[in-house]
Amino acid sequence: MSRHSFDAYARKYDTWYDTEPGRTLFAMEVDCLRPFIDGDRPWLEVGLGSGRFARALGTKYGVDPSRPLLTIARDRGIQVVQGVGEELPFRSGVFAGVLIALALCFVKDPERVLREAGRVLRPGRRLALGIILKESPWADHYARLGREGHHIYRNARFYSRAEVKTMLGRAGFGDLTYRSALTQPPGLTRYPPESPVDGYRQDAGFTAIKALKQ
Repeated sequence: MSRHSFDAYARKYDTWYDTEPGRTLFAMEVDCLRPFIDGDRPWLEVGLGSGRFARALGTKYGVDPSRPLLTIARDRGIQVVQGVGEELPFRSGVFAGVLIALALCFVKDPERVLREAGRVLRPGRRLALGIILKESPWADHYARLGREGHHIYRNARFYSRAEVKTMLGRAGFGDLTYRSALTQPPGLTRYPPESPVDGYRQDAGFTAIKALKQ
């Protein structure tokens, strides 16, 4: 992950979620992911960030390369470890679930991150992936911001649904299930709440994927 970008802007990144539209968008993303987070524990979030998703979804453990973000996450009650998704500092088969929320587009080697997620999962257990897919108008929006020099999105790379499916398969995951949220266009100052729907929608700004370790 691009640690230094998040180190320098950790507090600004985190407090965006307390703004409007940040609160509404975050609530829709959490609602989209929630059915894929089962009650078995423990769960790990890879790319923990400031711990907002972990706290909202009951994920106890998190790993992230950014020490400033981990400090914020620790204050939210998450047990944090500094590290990268490509080399998770955990034994194999110790987690009942792994969450990756809006982090895959920032890692250096997404397929390796997915393989590591599979390694630390127990057999037959699930990965919950929250992602902005390349087909979405939201990916176009953030990619344009990146080309204009945005301090966070200049380091982002977005992947198509087919690319993510291929990477998941190579990493040992199958039985994919999709949920979609946020069909409103990017760039608005306010967003009416919108309920997620089951299945894949190309116009969705946020896609949740449940994948089972084979």
